[in-house]
Amino acid sequence: MGLSFITEGAIPFAAADPLKVIPACVVGSATAGALSMLFGAALRAPHGGIFVVPVVSNPLGYLAAIVIGSVVGMLLLAVLKKPLEKEA
Repeated sequence: MGLSFITEGAIPFAAADPLKVIPACVVGSATAGALSMLFGAALRAPHGGIFVVPVVSNPLGYLAAIVIGSVVGMLLLAVLKKPLEKEA
């Protein structure tokens, strides 16, 4: 769902722990957005994801921004979330 920019898949995770999940998603998304601007990845389609790669002005920069933003969000979420306790 994430590769096609369908965000509804994140709702259950955000609802379960909003104070940790939402900031991680915001920072990861902001990183991807800033990098796509830095790379000059102009997109004139009203949607995103992998389906619009052929019409992006810098497709490699666009894909790199998505991957880097996803990794930043994932790492931040890993830092914010507590590890699961082991059962005795």
